Amino acid sequence: MFAEERQRQILAKVKSLGRVIAKELAVEFQVSIDTIRRDLTTMEENGLLKRTHGGAVPLSKVRRFPMDNRIRYSEGTVHQNAIAELAVSYIEQGDTLFIGGASIHYILLKYLPVDRNYTVITNSLVIAEKLQHCSNIETYIVCGKVTSEEGIVDPLAMEFIRTLRIDTAFLTGGGISAKHGISSSTPEGSLFQRTVAEVSHQTICLANFDKVGAEFFSKTIDLKDLDILITDWEAPDEEIEEIQRLGVKVLLAKEMN
Repeated sequence: MFAEERQRQILAKVKSLGRVIAKELAVEFQVSIDTIRRDLTTMEENGLLKRTHGGAVPLSKVRRFPMDNRIRYSEGTVHQNAIAELAVSYIEQGDTLFIGGASIHYILLKYLPVDRNYTVITNSLVIAEKLQHCSNIETYIVCGKVTSEEGIVDPLAMEFIRTLRIDTAFLTGGGISAKHGISSSTPEGSLFQRTVAEVSHQTICLANFDKVGAEFFSKTIDLKDLDILITDWEAPDEEIEEIQRLGVKVLLAKEMN
């Protein structure tokens, strides 16, 4: 089989399955793992897919349609859970935190510490509802127009946020890259998160591997305004190195047992 034909079949698998594993492709096509890696590198350079440590995933569009709530508010992937478990180690007694309404934020709730008292600011009705019975957490919800896609992100919400000061903001987005910073699907969501970052002493981005290197429609913040990126073991090495060179501390969550 010629490389071009093999690469066409690999691309079809990426699109249909959502990701491919290099070792499995090597067995299926009866070639070496190095051959598959060269295929994936060539395909990434041609803008056909995005490489990961163990294989590849589809190239992200610059905009993403709203996620179904059954997926957004689920148990999450192993990558998201590992990131969330590591992220909560940055919560200290007496902190004031921002936690949004993305899927990674919902998963974060499972790991929130119960042995200390702190405050959470959120723009998500779902997150606020989950926290209202936590006796050690004082919860405030951002005021403004309620939407189902991105939580409360309108001008009224931004005015409310500007009156606050936050210790640590757990931000996220559709993508994070050395060139484009953190980015999201909509300008409204990006502007709201940018406002949160402006009033926060520390900003931490939570991004599973397929978000690292991705660039979405609307830029949220530059990497110079980000303190820490928490991602996982499958994040691409080259992009991580570029992000670190810009002064961002990068933590790689390990696969949970």
